[in-house]
Amino acid sequence: MVFNTGAALLDAIVLAVVSKEQQGTYGYKITQDVRKALEVSESTLYPVLRRLQKDECLEVYDMQFDGRNRRYYKVTDKGMAQLQLYRAEWKKYSQKITDMFEGGVNL
Repeated sequence: MVFNTGAALLDAIVLAVVSKEQQGTYGYKITQDVRKALEVSESTLYPVLRRLQKDECLEVYDMQFDGRNRRYYKVTDKGMAQLQLYRAEWKKYSQKITDMFEGGVNL
């Protein structure tokens, strides 16, 4: 993708991906799901997960899988509220950009 992805957009995408799983999901799957929309490395994604956890938008728990612990991430109520805000802002923002590309915005 030729467009840079800012921190807020990455946060929004990660919250959207994690919110799809009621019981939470783990880092590798989050990476794979995010990569369906944009190219991102694990070294980029894990700081996003930590930041969202620090901001109380994600909760983290470990569960055994194939004899080892796997870290799971789940969206909190605060995270769902933040995701709703991101969705509303994205709708307005993306419409403005679309309008500009299609010649509908007067500059």
